[in-house]
Amino acid sequence: MSTRASTRAIRGAALALVALLLPACAGLPTSGDVAVGLELGESPDDVDVLPVASGPIAGAGPEEIVEGFLEAGITTSDNWATAREFLAPSLQRSWRPSAGVSIDVGPEARTLTSDLPDDQVEDAEEAEVQVLLELVASVDESGAYSGAPGDSSVPFALARGEDGEWRITQAPDGIVIDETRFPNVFEGYSLQWFDATWSRLVPDMRWFPRRQSPATTVTQALVSGIPAEWLDPAVQTAFPADVQLAQDAVLITAQVAEVALTRPAASLDSTTLARMRTQLQATLKAAGVNVTQVRFSVDGRALDAEVVEVVGSASEPGTLVLKEGAFGRIVGDEIASIPGISAQIQAVSQPIEAIDVAADDSSAALQLNDGHVYLAAEDSLDELDARPGLVRPSVDPYGYVWSVPASEPQALQAIGADVVGHKVAGAWPSASSVSDVRVAADGARVAAVVVVGGQRWVVVASVVRDGSGVPTELGEVRQLLQLTEPSTGLAWLGPDRLAVLTDSTTPRLMVQPVGGPGSAETAPINAGSVAGARTPAGVRILDTTGQLFAHAGSAWREVTESVSVLATRAGE
Repeated sequence: MSTRASTRAIRGAALALVALLLPACAGLPTSGDVAVGLELGESPDDVDVLPVASGPIAGAGPEEIVEGFLEAGITTSDNWATAREFLAPSLQRSWRPSAGVSIDVGPEARTLTSDLPDDQVEDAEEAEVQVLLELVASVDESGAYSGAPGDSSVPFALARGEDGEWRITQAPDGIVIDETRFPNVFEGYSLQWFDATWSRLVPDMRWFPRRQSPATTVTQALVSGIPAEWLDPAVQTAFPADVQLAQDAVLITAQVAEVALTRPAASLDSTTLARMRTQLQATLKAAGVNVTQVRFSVDGRALDAEVVEVVGSASEPGTLVLKEGAFGRIVGDEIASIPGISAQIQAVSQPIEAIDVAADDSSAALQLNDGHVYLAAEDSLDELDARPGLVRPSVDPYGYVWSVPASEPQALQAIGADVVGHKVAGAWPSASSVSDVRVAADGARVAAVVVVGGQRWVVVASVVRDGSGVPTELGEVRQLLQLTEPSTGLAWLGPDRLAVLTDSTTPRLMVQPVGGPGSAETAPINAGSVAGARTPAGVRILDTTGQLFAHAGSAWREVTESVSVLATRAGE
């Protein structure tokens, strides 16, 4: 028996575990030219070329063939044609690379074991090779990303062909790519679903092979797909199940996306068609496709589809602070007050620990030095929650203030302006504590930092509401990121990313997409709290001495000092 750790640059490729673990949904794209997607206004000359793998080398042994096959997973063109060259003819036809992606640490952590001793390889006709992978995440057949840490043993069977060369006769469906090169081969795109009221759009990130134009890819995924399972209770799609794409390509002409649909679309009412167009246009825009209009057709006849109004993101509100007794936005060297609430906040005699301002500036949730939560409006200051050990409050877009004791995660409440608390069922049922809670701007998702089984996790869940918008329960809890240190702050950075500030001798700012690989950077020394923004570049950090910092490229610059509270904005 031969065993060795692979130290070659074998990145990408197939995996049996994918077929066993990943559900069957709308498949990953399997044809068409593959290239790195272009940013708007970017020239093709500015784009890095995707890595390209080579085919089998004559005389290669079983382990070398498996290594080459894994490496060929990075070359997605022509339905992974290069990888198929390592397969026996019968397997070339049945192997399904689009079944999903398993993402591992890298080639240095892979171990290949052959059942043949080295001195028997030359005379053997058949062989088996086991590949041990150290997984970090996976992408299912619908493109949904999830963390999946742990080891996996993947079996391969090989036989000599008529030409005497080794080829793989049994291999699992799907591919394997190391975490370093995964974002070079695959791109994250946010499909857009409607919330339960048809008034807001909610992103759902999916990962597909990178292409110069992802229009067809994301349109197929939206029209034929369904929301992620954890998000499904809070969202819906305008596309009926019997409406599909009539053609395999979406053509872009003069910034108009021409989308041919099957015949059931011809009988849809105007409201449904308008919602379909609105949903698809938002999805294409989020994918970076430069279109100004989506035009539907059935059998060559154009459908009259308008658009519906949705609640969009407000303009960047600026940095909100309480500084030297004044509350408002930082404008140059001054603090510009917010009509109605600045005066009410400034009149509070007790020290303020946290401030979360409603999206329309009409009110703000406060946590005072006594730990209680209050609602400040133009003519009132009402106590909402006096339970001990509360975490910082979060205001949702419907005006409800979310509040929960750190040691009782299941005691989550949403409290309205009428000072009536509503218990939110299903709140983190396995958690023993919670340290941060932030509701997204769409009101359909809530993020939190919880402790489960002694492990600290950043999690997200869908928010189910009744007909009047009252939060009634949380959906399935989705784990996004495991933390090794306590958190001191959680914030949304735009619609699909979270910022987590960790507490340690060297504070770090973790940026974690909801459904994708994250990143980390060093935060300012003594970092104590964080405020989100519409984009990652707008994040602000306050240290324990009152110094406020903002990004300056890859570094941090001081914005101002003597800040007592860095306020947050609902949905950020």
